[in-house]
Amino acid sequence: MFKLNVPGPNAQALIARDKKVISSSYPRGYPFVMDHGKGVEVWDVDGNRFIDMMAGIAVLSTGHSNPKVVKAVQNAAEKFLHISSDFYHEDWVRLSEKLDEIAPFEENAKTFLTNSGTEAVETAIKLAKYHTKRSNFIGFTGAFHGRTMGSVAFTASKPKYHSGFYPLMPGVTHVPFPYEYRPVLERKAGEDYGQAVVRYIEEEIFGHNVPGDEVAAILVEPIQGEGGYVVPPATFFPDLRKLCDKYGILLIADEVQSGMGRTGKWWAIEHFGVEPDIITSAKGIASGLPLGACIARDSVMTWSKGAHGNTYGGNPISCAAALATIDLLEESYLANAAESKCDIHPLARCVARVL
Repeated sequence: MFKLNVPGPNAQALIARDKKVISSSYPRGYPFVMDHGKGVEVWDVDGNRFIDMMAGIAVLSTGHSNPKVVKAVQNAAEKFLHISSDFYHEDWVRLSEKLDEIAPFEENAKTFLTNSGTEAVETAIKLAKYHTKRSNFIGFTGAFHGRTMGSVAFTASKPKYHSGFYPLMPGVTHVPFPYEYRPVLERKAGEDYGQAVVRYIEEEIFGHNVPGDEVAAILVEPIQGEGGYVVPPATFFPDLRKLCDKYGILLIADEVQSGMGRTGKWWAIEHFGVEPDIITSAKGIASGLPLGACIARDSVMTWSKGAHGNTYGGNPISCAAALATIDLLEESYLANAAESKCDIHPLARCVARVL
């Protein structure tokens, strides 16, 4: 039987060096040491060639080193590598205008750019608190929203993300995600599991635990990622939107993994026919360069000057990569994802690349 030279001697040597100087917290799953990539293929430092089925954990929405993205990065780098968020530049404005155009709500959108998905979620949490003047939140079991101290309080896919870090941010109550094949709540006659979960939030959580009018936001993945690529019933988001409207609660859709065309629409939430108040984006937004975004309704992003900020917000290189990525998605990749054939639930295409 043919056997790859994996890990080869060059990879083994680099892995040994890695262990001496890089944090042990990284969950390195495989002894793969990358040398270069092109499209859907990657090569390791010993010359072994692979088809990349992970896409950098759902990041490389246009493949490795897409020529259009590379050219955009080169052009931006020749101009300037950085300018602090105390000033302005055109690509930052252009990208935010584009995100306003594709945001999944009719109202005008405003965007706060970050360096990662977890920072985008942190921004959404802070914005929800600031805008509503409330401190409580609802999250879901099975969720993954990041590992920083605000977002990890919502993450509930593996206990190791919490172990050693208590107390977490207070005010987060978790409820079951509407996973139809593994239900934990009882359903009433004629009720699907999405309806059961929303009823549970109102009757049990609001009725016995947290007053609904003291909840700032409900943070939810339209399709759970690390929780098992779980697609909720069609009734869930319409009913959840009604619940949020009833109690003045913001609906935050975490689209870090499911957004940017991965399900055949710009945002997975669009498949359910509801409009969120805030969405978070990252991963596939810039084809591998560090970038995240918290995109909110104009009427929600009401915080004052200096209430939130960062040094690298609107980084010119990442903005250029994101603009090129969005162009490529519009040209063909978005349609490619929508037309892809799959034997599983059509919305679970978010596990696949759009190439």
